[in-house]
Amino acid sequence: METMTKRQTKTLLSAADLYQMPDHGGRAELVKGELEPMSPAGTQHGKIALRLGAILWNYVEEKNLGVVYAAETGFTIEEDPDTVRAPDVAFVARERIPPEGEPPGFWAIAPDLVAEVLSPFDQASAVQKKVTEYLQAGVRLVWLVDPETCTVTVYNSLQDGRILLAEDTLAGGDVLPGFSLALVRLFG
Repeated sequence: METMTKRQTKTLLSAADLYQMPDHGGRAELVKGELEPMSPAGTQHGKIALRLGAILWNYVEEKNLGVVYAAETGFTIEEDPDTVRAPDVAFVARERIPPEGEPPGFWAIAPDLVAEVLSPFDQASAVQKKVTEYLQAGVRLVWLVDPETCTVTVYNSLQDGRILLAEDTLAGGDVLPGFSLALVRLFG
């Protein structure tokens, strides 16, 4: 008797599928069509993400530079299969926002800037994968904020990353001209 092996085929989800899910068991991002669960943020993570978002929002509003988005805002940064990431803070420049505004659902655009606040249990390889995805998708500036070490790693490209210490100043470069933040203010 001949034995047949069954191939299991995974059903990949789209960004639209994720957006329309009423309850998928909690927070999640979509990575190449597969759900990737995310734990809720801890208090320190939430405090620093909100502080950074508020400082950026105030600056961007004052200068009319674009829009700052809070955590949980999904951006489709890769399609077919879809990848939807929800950075802790994101910024899209005014000139990239269509006259009719942002589309409903997840926006298929790479933000100009994303900030990710590390949690104590984040794995280095997963974080590096996410940073790589952002940069390959066209994000111009990535800030990786580490509350434990009070550092921010700034990525302008895959070849250009530098670590800022608590006594340093974070700058917005070409993405947010004139923006600067003493990191002691972020971590204090």
